[in-house]
Amino acid sequence: MVILGLAAFGLSYFTTRIRRDTGNASPAASVPQETTKVVAPVAQPKSGEAKEAKSAPEGMVWVPGGEFWMGTDSKDAWPDEQPAHKVRVDGFFIDVTEVTNADFRKFVDATKFVTTAERAPTLEEIMSQSPPGTPPPPPESLVPGSLVFMTTDRPVPLNDFSQWWAWTPGANWQHPEGPGSDLKGRELHPVVHVSWDDAVAYAKWAGKRLPTEAEWEFAARGGLDRKNFSWGEEPPSLTKPQANLWTGNFPNLNTAQDGFERTAPVKSYPPNGYGLYDMAGNVWEWCADWYDRDAYKRLRPGTVTVNPAGPSASNDPLRPYTTQRSQRGGSFLCNDSYCSRYRPSARHGGTPDTGISHVGFRCILSD
Repeated sequence: MVILGLAAFGLSYFTTRIRRDTGNASPAASVPQETTKVVAPVAQPKSGEAKEAKSAPEGMVWVPGGEFWMGTDSKDAWPDEQPAHKVRVDGFFIDVTEVTNADFRKFVDATKFVTTAERAPTLEEIMSQSPPGTPPPPPESLVPGSLVFMTTDRPVPLNDFSQWWAWTPGANWQHPEGPGSDLKGRELHPVVHVSWDDAVAYAKWAGKRLPTEAEWEFAARGGLDRKNFSWGEEPPSLTKPQANLWTGNFPNLNTAQDGFERTAPVKSYPPNGYGLYDMAGNVWEWCADWYDRDAYKRLRPGTVTVNPAGPSASNDPLRPYTTQRSQRGGSFLCNDSYCSRYRPSARHGGTPDTGISHVGFRCILSD
């Protein structure tokens, strides 16, 4: 688990924790078996593909397959979003909303599953992905917990995220802000503090899987071609909010002009063109792929990649001691002054066993 700043340990460095008990979930279960193919260049994307009628399982909608521009070359792009490139995906069913606390409760009640955040880390797990020379945390710090966002009491430098993330013993999906918090009134909020391993376990139980990055982005665009946002080109509005984002001065003042200070109940904002909610903001969503910061730069220009399942391994020069899975969609913490990653093309990486208060997921089902 990424332990930002390790404030609870009284240390001034960042470290990571590798995946723990993998018996709860099989990573292979979430990665599609299609082989990535490169086909001949085409002149135009298939923007007018007919929407084939499908009988969707409860809580899901059919997204027709097609070809689109993945990534972006816009002025708002982060390096890992570039260059834009052609991708083709087959059709699939996708959850209309993020998995909610009520959904996850059914899974836990049926399986007695214990999430990553509810299990204590070991010293070996933490040190195995820590930079050389990192001193070990004290034994009393090795307790179950997760990372919780904490509003600062004043403006702080935005290059030190330990200022607003706190390792919180006892924080987990049932106690989002730690001991003393609960899910009363939040049954329809997206479940958070779930690791990639937890998400894969839920998906397997539900007979589904996590989406690839390509499938997720295709769905998030809602049929719009190369638009900056899932709703089009219009910037986020404070008078008619399109998503649950941070409004105000990050990280010390959230005016909650969009209606919510933290997570929002699913379906609180308008859906995109495919009828999907919260494809921007609210919580980051786990995808099946390994996260490779430079993946798009290795693609051959002028080709179309078919059903890409992502890279074979994690790669991030900025975090060389950490393996990461991809996350998409941004969260309620996204703000243009700090993080504008609520756009369909935006990408992010997270360690597979990380529990954190702004990360959730949704599932898909191949036809």
